Amino acid sequence: MRFAVVIEKAESNYSAYVPDLPGCAATGDTVAAVEQEIRAAIKFHIEGLKADGIPVPAPTSIAEYVEA
Repeated sequence: MRFAVVIEKAESNYSAYVPDLPGCAATGDTVAAVEQEIRAAIKFHIEGLKADGIPVPAPTSIAEYVEA
C-alpha cells in the first residue's frame, strides 16, 4: 500500500502524519530522519491494526502541490 504522508517543520525538528491512518505519527531531527521514522510507524500501525482484527483502511488521501 502507498499512503500519503504530511511532513511539517516544527520549531526544532520535523513531524509527520498519515491522514489515512489516524494516530500514526512520527518526529525526527531532519526530513530524512522523519521519513525513516514514519515508514516504521506505518508498518507498526498496520501490524497493530491486523493484530487487533481491525481492517487496514485503504489509502484515499491525495497529496498535491498547487501554485497560488
